[in-house]
Amino acid sequence: MTEKIVLAFSGGLDTSYCVLDLVQQGFEVHTAFIDTGGVDDSGREYIRHRAKSLGAAKHHEINVAQEIWDEFVKPLVWSHARMLGEYPLLCSDRYLIVKSCLQLCDQLGTRNFGHGCTGMGNDQLRFDQTVRSLGDYRIHAPIRDLQSRVSAVRDYELQVMADAGIEVEASASRYSINENLLGVTISGSEIDEFSQPAGDAWTMTAPRSAWPTGAMLVKVGFERGVAVSLDGERMGGPAILKTLNEKLGAWGIGRHVYTGDVTIGLKGRIAFECPGVDGLLTAHQALEDAVNTRFQNSFRKHISDRWAELVYAGFFYEPHKSDLEAYLQSSQAAVTGEVGLHTEGGSLCAVSVESPYILQNPDAVYAQSADWTPEEAVGFIKLLGQSTTLAGKVRGSK
Repeated sequence: MTEKIVLAFSGGLDTSYCVLDLVQQGFEVHTAFIDTGGVDDSGREYIRHRAKSLGAAKHHEINVAQEIWDEFVKPLVWSHARMLGEYPLLCSDRYLIVKSCLQLCDQLGTRNFGHGCTGMGNDQLRFDQTVRSLGDYRIHAPIRDLQSRVSAVRDYELQVMADAGIEVEASASRYSINENLLGVTISGSEIDEFSQPAGDAWTMTAPRSAWPTGAMLVKVGFERGVAVSLDGERMGGPAILKTLNEKLGAWGIGRHVYTGDVTIGLKGRIAFECPGVDGLLTAHQALEDAVNTRFQNSFRKHISDRWAELVYAGFFYEPHKSDLEAYLQSSQAAVTGEVGLHTEGGSLCAVSVESPYILQNPDAVYAQSADWTPEEAVGFIKLLGQSTTLAGKVRGSK
């Protein structure tokens, strides 16, 4: 009996080659396009047709927008995690792609899972470790295997496709572009060379010449740390993110260039756009800073760095990550209210916060009024600084 295999399929050159290779190995190939929000209807139709033309036994389409929101966006916003303070882990849709493919494996009664990762980047770690974290499956990586046999991998793939009579579109793009619900990452060409990205590299954010005139104010509503509305209209999480991407992207919000240390030990440089994520993080921080205690707010940074480290490096289903998220969720008990985001283009500012949980003292306003006496203030300063004062006296006398 022919063994079944589920292949995470995007319709690009690498995963297209994978179909041919796996069919040649004798597998009944089930292609799985996991929709993470980066393609439109015509794109989905192209991928569907591509799978059939390559010889897939069956093509499956699974939308995981809600899962991305629930499993990634919520804890991302709670933690305010960014690698090196900049990159908000837009690659994290990979984990939901693998999880959905493995669920399909279970439905089809197979332990065979395939992906199109190379042996050169971080995604192979994210794919393989997720598989190992979630169960006992056999991993098939035809492109990575191919690299041990041929030097010019892309040329070899193109020749195999040509020999099979499969057309490959000549890409006019200078860049490698990955788009999903979270945003867009762009690499290649001058970006890899540490030069300024060209104007046409950006796909989600408008240039200065195309910004609207005037200003925009959008209000984001939260309940227990989760965004639930825009301008008073209740919306699902993926719809909120999609709407913010469109609204803020039109004003040039969300452009970044990031250089980081990838897990395999190299410097990696990308340009990326994430208007919606930037908006959610800006609004949430303004609200959380107003309603949580200073200890809660200062501790968030410790959680943020570790959570980002785990997610970036492939440990999305590491138990320690679940531990961190349990704390983060607990810390959101009072993070309910509405935040006004204002822009005149290019930058974003949280200009208003409304919440019944703002930690305000009606009898004291910073630097304006107080409900303590000057004598109490002097005593507080004396006690607060006593250790430092003593150190100065003792050490200064030696």
